[in-house]
Amino acid sequence: MASHQSSALVFLALCLCFLLLISPAHSLTCTSQKFTNNAVYTQCLDLPQLSSYLHWTHNQTNSSLSIAFIAQPAKTDGWVAWALNPTGSGMVGAQTLLAFKSNGAMTVKTYNITSYGPITESKLSFEVWDLTAEESNGLIWLYAKLKVPNNADTVNQVWQVGSSVTSGAPDAHAMDTANKNSKSTLNLTEGSTVSTSGVDSRTKNKNIHGILNVVSWGILFPVGVIIARYLRTFESADPIWFYLHVFCQISAYAIGVAGWGTGLKLGSQSQGIEYTAHRNIGISLFSIATVQIFALFLRPKKDHKYRFYWNIYHHSIGYAIVVLGILNVFKGYDILHPLQKWKSAYIIVIIVLGAIALLLEAITWIVVLRRKSSKSTKPYDGYNNGEGRQ
Repeated sequence: MASHQSSALVFLALCLCFLLLISPAHSLTCTSQKFTNNAVYTQCLDLPQLSSYLHWTHNQTNSSLSIAFIAQPAKTDGWVAWALNPTGSGMVGAQTLLAFKSNGAMTVKTYNITSYGPITESKLSFEVWDLTAEESNGLIWLYAKLKVPNNADTVNQVWQVGSSVTSGAPDAHAMDTANKNSKSTLNLTEGSTVSTSGVDSRTKNKNIHGILNVVSWGILFPVGVIIARYLRTFESADPIWFYLHVFCQISAYAIGVAGWGTGLKLGSQSQGIEYTAHRNIGISLFSIATVQIFALFLRPKKDHKYRFYWNIYHHSIGYAIVVLGILNVFKGYDILHPLQKWKSAYIIVIIVLGAIALLLEAITWIVVLRRKSSKSTKPYDGYNNGEGRQ
């Protein structure tokens, strides 16, 4: 019994030693983090995104701010950044301190970010000094002192992590939800932060662009094609199917043009950022859909000799719009990185439309084959065949 008790005590002692030896850098809260340089800060916060932490001391007398920003880069050779934005709440205008490992040593560079896209090292709009950084247990600890713009008590902060550095310059970070929401308003005196994510006009324009294009190219156009292909088979649906088809396609075109326009606006606001495939498919969709809509005014009558060729053109372009539209919607999802539930919801819609199309395809073939069968087995009628008259 005594030997079992002594073994248990040894085990507990080893566990306690292990917990005490764990690096404080991996603590769950900023309050338990300690600094190798024995620095002491008056305030600290666990930032709401990217598992990051901020420690600071604000000297209102000389409007100086001493900070320690702690975060884990997206990959081992990645980077971390913290910034103040005196002119806005997002990336553009951010006065950025960025730390990464270069030739085996930690370095800190400054960037005045004026647009979306590649960035170059530059001076900040306010004074900054004592820039240092260190790496410990996979985390980067960035230290700096700076002059608070306008000696403000409340500032807009932005922070970010990236996965790689090329030729001494940081590569673009991911566009996941956490990356896009890593910004807030920081109260330097009260030690509080209020998230500012999701309220800027550019994010709203992105959401509007996505919704318009999903509804138009991704849903309404396929529905219009299904109506034209399958409802026309049923005599009772004529001519209602035609008006439904025209309504769906014209509505889809109008909404799609609005979505295309918001895409052009977003492109003009994102200098240096190009989504070539998404853009080219969008331009192609707008072009061929415009031709398709105006081709309605050139539609020959049913008995015209060119009607057959017009039908081939009209059907081919219609199916091309459906394929390109759905493809571009998924490319848009990959760019915007919305919550998974929105992408899943659209996938469900496409599956349902596909199932309906398959069911109607089978029904259509049954109806057509029955009609052909009834015609081929129709009894011989001499009168109806032009031979009943004497």
